[in-house]
Amino acid sequence: MERAHSLLLNEEACSQLAEHQRAEFVFEWLSHLKKLLPAADRADIKQNQRRLVDQLSSVLIGSPGPPTRWVLAHCLALLYRLGDPVPASLLVERCNDIIRSKDDSPSGLPTRLAAVACLGSLYEQLGRMLVGSFRETLANLLKAMKSAESQGRYEIMLSMERILRGLGVSAVPCHRDVYKAARACLTDRSMAVRCAAAKCLLELQREAVFLWTTELENVATLCFRAFEGSNYDVRVAVAKLLGTLLATAVEPRQPAGTTPRQGGRSRSSLEEVMDLLWGGFLRGGAGFLRASGDMLKGTSSVSKDVRIGVTQACVVLVSTLGGSWLEGNLPALLSLLMELASHGRATQTPADAAVTRRCVSFILRSSLGSLLSEKAQTNAAKQLCLAVAAQKRAVGEEGGGTRSRVSAADVSASQHVLVCCLLELGSLVQGLGSTAAPLLTDSSTALLDTVISVLLHPVASARLAAAWCLRCVAMAMPSQCSLLLERCAERLAALKSSPEAVAGYGAAVAAVVAGVQQCPLGIPHTKGKVVLGLAEDLLRSATQNSRISLQRTQAGWLLVSALITLGPAVVEHHLPRLLLLWRCVFPPSLREQEMELRRGDYFTWQVTLEGRAGALCAMKNLLLHCKELLTDDIISRLLTPLACAVALLTKSVPDCSVRCWSVVYRLRVYELLALLPPDTYQGDTPLCVCLLGSSVGGASLDHDPFSLCASGLEAPAPLPPAVALTAAAVRLFGVVFPHIITFSCSPPPPPPPQHQVSTRGSLGPEELRVPALSLLLGALESESRLLRCLAAEGLSRLLQLVGEPAFTLITACVSRLKTARDAATRSGHALALAALQRHTGGISSPQNLNTCLGVLFTLSQDNTSPEVQTWSLHALSLVVDLSGGLYRCHAEASFTLVLRLLLAAPPTHPEVHHSLGRCLHALITSLGPDLQALHPDLADVGSAVAGLRSSCLVGCGVMQASPDCLVQAEAISCLQQLHMFSPPHVNLACLVPALCVNLCSSYLCLRRAVVACLRQLAQREALEVSEHAVALVKDLPRRDNTQLANSYFHSRSVCADVTIKEVGLEGALFTLLDRESDPGLRRDIQETLVHMMASSATTGKLGHWLKLCKDVLSASADSRAPVEASQDDEEAESGRDDDSSVFRARSESGGPFTALRWATRRFAMECVCRIVAQCESADPAHFDMALAQERRLHESTDFLVLHLGDLVRMAFMAATDHSDQLRLAGLQTLLVIIRRFSAIPEPEFPGHVILEQYQANVGAALRPAFTADAPPDVTAKACQVCSAWIASGVVSDLRDLRRVHQLLASSLAKIQAGKDTSSHLYNEAAATMETLAVLKAWAEVYIVAVQRSKQKESSPAPANEGSGSGSGGAGLLKLVQSDLSTLSRLWLAALQDYALLTLPQEYASQLPAAGGSFYTAETVNQARAHYSSSWAPILHATSLWLHSTGFVMSEDGPANLSRPATPTSMGQHGSVGGAKSPEDVSSDRLHLILGISVEFLCSPHSEDQMENITSCLRALQALLDVSWPRAKVGNDQALSVELLSVLHRLMVTREAAAVQLAVLDLVRQIVTAAQEHVKEKRHSAEVDDGAAEKETLPEFGEGRDTGGLIPGRSLVFAALELCLCVLLRKLPQLSPRLAGSSCSGNVPRTTPSLHKHTHVFLLQVVSRCYQLLASVFQAQSAVAVPYIQALGPHLVRHLQVLNQTPPQQRLHPELLLQQTRDYTQSCPQLAAILLPILISFLLDENTLGSAPAASRSLHEAALKDLMRLGPQHSAVFRSLMASSPHLKARLEAAVRGNQESLSAKSSSNTPTASSKSSPSITLKTNFL
Repeated sequence: MERAHSLLLNEEACSQLAEHQRAEFVFEWLSHLKKLLPAADRADIKQNQRRLVDQLSSVLIGSPGPPTRWVLAHCLALLYRLGDPVPASLLVERCNDIIRSKDDSPSGLPTRLAAVACLGSLYEQLGRMLVGSFRETLANLLKAMKSAESQGRYEIMLSMERILRGLGVSAVPCHRDVYKAARACLTDRSMAVRCAAAKCLLELQREAVFLWTTELENVATLCFRAFEGSNYDVRVAVAKLLGTLLATAVEPRQPAGTTPRQGGRSRSSLEEVMDLLWGGFLRGGAGFLRASGDMLKGTSSVSKDVRIGVTQACVVLVSTLGGSWLEGNLPALLSLLMELASHGRATQTPADAAVTRRCVSFILRSSLGSLLSEKAQTNAAKQLCLAVAAQKRAVGEEGGGTRSRVSAADVSASQHVLVCCLLELGSLVQGLGSTAAPLLTDSSTALLDTVISVLLHPVASARLAAAWCLRCVAMAMPSQCSLLLERCAERLAALKSSPEAVAGYGAAVAAVVAGVQQCPLGIPHTKGKVVLGLAEDLLRSATQNSRISLQRTQAGWLLVSALITLGPAVVEHHLPRLLLLWRCVFPPSLREQEMELRRGDYFTWQVTLEGRAGALCAMKNLLLHCKELLTDDIISRLLTPLACAVALLTKSVPDCSVRCWSVVYRLRVYELLALLPPDTYQGDTPLCVCLLGSSVGGASLDHDPFSLCASGLEAPAPLPPAVALTAAAVRLFGVVFPHIITFSCSPPPPPPPQHQVSTRGSLGPEELRVPALSLLLGALESESRLLRCLAAEGLSRLLQLVGEPAFTLITACVSRLKTARDAATRSGHALALAALQRHTGGISSPQNLNTCLGVLFTLSQDNTSPEVQTWSLHALSLVVDLSGGLYRCHAEASFTLVLRLLLAAPPTHPEVHHSLGRCLHALITSLGPDLQALHPDLADVGSAVAGLRSSCLVGCGVMQASPDCLVQAEAISCLQQLHMFSPPHVNLACLVPALCVNLCSSYLCLRRAVVACLRQLAQREALEVSEHAVALVKDLPRRDNTQLANSYFHSRSVCADVTIKEVGLEGALFTLLDRESDPGLRRDIQETLVHMMASSATTGKLGHWLKLCKDVLSASADSRAPVEASQDDEEAESGRDDDSSVFRARSESGGPFTALRWATRRFAMECVCRIVAQCESADPAHFDMALAQERRLHESTDFLVLHLGDLVRMAFMAATDHSDQLRLAGLQTLLVIIRRFSAIPEPEFPGHVILEQYQANVGAALRPAFTADAPPDVTAKACQVCSAWIASGVVSDLRDLRRVHQLLASSLAKIQAGKDTSSHLYNEAAATMETLAVLKAWAEVYIVAVQRSKQKESSPAPANEGSGSGSGGAGLLKLVQSDLSTLSRLWLAALQDYALLTLPQEYASQLPAAGGSFYTAETVNQARAHYSSSWAPILHATSLWLHSTGFVMSEDGPANLSRPATPTSMGQHGSVGGAKSPEDVSSDRLHLILGISVEFLCSPHSEDQMENITSCLRALQALLDVSWPRAKVGNDQALSVELLSVLHRLMVTREAAAVQLAVLDLVRQIVTAAQEHVKEKRHSAEVDDGAAEKETLPEFGEGRDTGGLIPGRSLVFAALELCLCVLLRKLPQLSPRLAGSSCSGNVPRTTPSLHKHTHVFLLQVVSRCYQLLASVFQAQSAVAVPYIQALGPHLVRHLQVLNQTPPQQRLHPELLLQQTRDYTQSCPQLAAILLPILISFLLDENTLGSAPAASRSLHEAALKDLMRLGPQHSAVFRSLMASSPHLKARLEAAVRGNQESLSAKSSSNTPTASSKSSPSITLKTNFL
């Protein structure tokens, strides 16, 4: 298609193509021309204009398809606008002539439609230049529309819309004519024509004042009629029209060219326009007479389509007027909405009432929830409270006297108002989150009192709505859960005699308890006991008073169901009581149930069925929330009552008046059975699945009170019981039916489960086979599309299960397709063909595949039936998707078909285009990587691939130009798929602008597709995507504005472009993230931002990202008001309808970031943490202020350290916010900042760090987290930050440090109190988390204090340093010392708790029955996670404390210590003999620390445990530094060997140098402990009586007289084995035999062999060490001197003892002497020390000849060094010889002996020449 990319059409190339290729070629040329003309030179355009007009005109009369004619019209108009516009009138005349023609040929209609499209584009682009021919053109179009078909009417309406847009006020004289034509089309039978007419009227109202003045009522009535029988697109378009007209009537704009008095009245009141809307809602589009007749008959003729359309129009009205208007008129709007909700005609039937409530709630949620800022939302919540209070006063206060005077109509009307207000109030509070706390303390509204008062309302729906509102309050503010629960439980217990109170408060308690599953902090475990006690009391007392039996029974089981939602941690303690309740509510046997059926009246059966339905619902919740508790025993105990419940289904209840209760009972049974595995009740009582036919009513909370226990954040809306029963029966049928087949086909005994799945049998017996097939085959021909889909899928899956041959059924479907003529039958069987191919392995049979494709290809080209086309193309996409790469041979034909249909299918049937888009997507996926590039070998194959790739791009271009949002979304998905397989062939310069234009689309599906595509592009080309988005905005004034104007919501696209212009694409994504509520879309947006940030945050856009995050974080509505919040857990339904997205009011703001929600700002803080993490692996200048400032002077780069002030300010703003979640994110960011920037020095102030200047910010950010009302999780995180801040060493003054220390001290005092405030509000596990966080923080502070104290002792500070400065010395330790006695006991208690919690499951019985010091028995599972994250620093700190005390117990303890409790007093009181001795207590503490350390070091789980490993090793080091525990370890050889074995394993599994060094140090300490023990025993033996008189002392230590070492018991063997392992791992070349193998696998295990190998090995090790030292000593002085200073004394000592060592035990003396040479070269002053040592190695002439070889070698090496050192240090040598005569004599004797030896050797080798030869080395003794 490259030949099509030219200014002029390549007619020669076009003529050589086939018909379908020619259409594709022309469309490609037109698309390229559309992009080329705005960028081309105007002179070139004018030069080629005539030729271009001729070519475009030939395309015009060539019967172009819809996409081609739209691009053609745009190109023609663009050509005349950029070129010479004068000849445009000729084209207008020609188009009018074509429209007037009576050509009825097949090519005539496309040509006329193209002419109509050209007229619209010409007038749109040229505007008033063609105003002279406007009247004639309009008359021609109106005349043509009278006889036009649906396509013609659709195209004429679109053309009129463009004409009106182009002419503006010039078209005013013809507005009435256009209005009349559009009125007729607005109620057209074609939905596409209605949409086009609505868009035309929407454009008309911009200048036609009469539409929103004199004709407003008529237009409104017309819109109501347009809603009748409409689809989604029509409702969107008409609602936009009606809402805009009404908004203009309320707030009229001044159109250009008109006077203020023109058009009659200039303004309508809100009441007037709302009366118009409510009239449509109540009466629809019917006339007065029909509406009056329906009113007299008591029926309603208003369809749901009309009411939904009116609802959407109301949302558009409020959205168009804006947030400021809504804030000022909120009371009036609420009053009008409540008037509608309570209107009698809107609530005639329960179904109508439910629909009305849903509509009013939708209006409130779409406007208040998304249009208002958080401050305005708070005011809206207050207004809703006032509305609820007004209704409460209207129906009377508590007590029967006042209520008796209120009519039933008033009570019924009030319930609908209350439901709407309470549901919206709950949503607002839930969205605000913890920032809604001021609402609860506002006495003017008394929110909680007002809502709780509704719990006594006489109508159930109002009570349930109030209960749900209280649940929202509890979820938004977890601190209110326990308080609300206590309050409602007390009222329930006090008002048990009132039916309304029992039902209302019972529902409230259940709702609050069920909401706990959304609150991580939970409620106290005792609350569960209270709830269960209430439930049991209600169920026991249900039979005492028949007036409230039903309410008590329902409330009791509702409480039980809510209790079960708390999870297994709570339910397992109450499970026996629950099983007893279930056993009591059902008869004990089937016989008893038979007797039960013979007795009982209406009321008895009503209560019985209600109780059993509630019990079944509780069982269902047990299966949903407590699967871990469902053992075989529990399931068997549940099956007994379940069998009775199922058996009752087959019986008829005596009284038919309890039918509604029996329906609910049957529903519960079906729901429960669908959750149980079918094999658990296989073979039991036959199940009767009953399908009840019922009309679908409105969903409402009062249909199922037990839905209050459902999980989720949105208010539940259960269907009516009869409808829900039908759905449940269908689900149960789907679960049971396959097992019925398997059970009926499997001979006894049944095979194992693994064979049941793979075994295929027949379709069962005849009585099962015939109904199943007839049901499915009959549903294939149903008029319902959903039934046809289900039948096709079910048929294919059934055949897949039973193994029936699919070929027979495929043949039957093909035969049926040949004879059938109705669209439903043909569509159903076409879909069945694809499903059979998909599920029965059809791809393995080419014959079946070819047959299916032939049929589907034929059906997809049947343009007489769009429905058949749609479903056949959908079936084709399924086949292509299934076949994958095997479909390659059919790809060309399929592409040809899809493109031909895309270019020819009319736009009035968008469903055909949807299916074509799915086909194209499947084809791209099937080709996959084959689309990437040309074939390297075969040119024809490469050309074919290029052609397919071009077809993909053309198809995507056609769909992108479609007016339907779903088709555009499919086009974007196809381009995304194509980019994944062939990135170079997708033009990002064209794709990214298209994505940006649709980024703020009104349609959820389109936004999802856009963001998903951006997410993929950002993974590879994030920088290019951002640049193209900015380029789009920069070129916007020069681009064709119609590209944006064609967007349905023009203002939203422009708003997106403004956002991109100000803050880039990244800022637009943040804005979109704040507005979206769909969880999948929000997740995609976040991932896109993360990918873009990863690509550019460290490569030049660091400042941009940080400023962006700062702007987002700062975008709050009011700094003094609570921060606006959105839902924290994004668990909303992903399948939300687009209606809720399109009609969501948009926030009116002055900038891109105004009043952002806390969830968005929390994500911005997470982005800041990600940026810091990315910089860690980037340039080191990011964390070096001096280097960053230096490089900033020479480079244009940016560094993170230069933005430290912004980082701290952002963390401070987040940490001090009103939202708890944002506070947690801020504290986490502050923690990251402290850890990464605490050690960076300040270049301008030496001796200081850059974080010192932010001490006040850190302290102010931490202080709110330690208030009394702070949540435990916030306090725990703040404690972590405090410890990090203190440990960082940033604070240099003790007085400044004391401020943060006081915060930790206050938290320590809080946990000492035992029963603090939070323990009554949250779960006990939350208190455990907070307590352990405090203890961990203190432990970390103490560790740092001890380390700094040791450092200060080893290197004392200068004398002039003040005593108050320096937090790292004794000052910090002194701060901790005052609380150390308390902390030590708490630390020991926590360690004992942890030790008990880490016991294996089989030792669970040893856990204390009452729990530990910081956890309760009920929260043991939750507590384990908190202990596992805190124990290691506590263990280290405890060891350091024991080290400081020397294991000496202190008798004095803190008087005010109330925790820990006695279970963790470390055994100070024995169980029998009273108090333990100090020795026993110390021994317990030692073994506690050793046990915890060994248990963890034996099985560290992963590499992320390195900090804990280090803490364990350091704790052990601290212990073994003390004599008492060292003696204990040395005395217990088994313990020492076990420790060495653990350390050996740790050495093998951990490569970190710090860990291995700590392990070696511990080995040294253990060996030292053993040596000390041996010395102590030897000393004891020496002083023993009579020991001195013995000839020999007893031998101690290992080996004894034999020298044998037993592996596994020998400490020496274990230590040597570990050392050998270390050496082999670090220097494998030392032992070639063992190199490359495991260090423990090839080590010799016998003692003699070990001795031999060890000796040889040590020789090699020493040799290697000396060689390394030689290389180090010969290095530069800056490197060598420190090593020489450190190792010099050791080398000298080795030389001094070398002469005393036997020759056979000397280890490489030559190498040792080599070190002395290097040593004296670097340090000449030490020659006086080395010369005597060297002289001591010399031998005299008497011993030289008989000395061993090693001694002679040492003698020669020493003499050689003396001959070298003597001349170099002559003064030292002379002084030494003079002062030490014996050394001089020894040297002279050695010289003489050496000369004699050389002379003898020379004479023996060359006797004839001895007199002439001389020795090679001339020795001198006189150096003077």
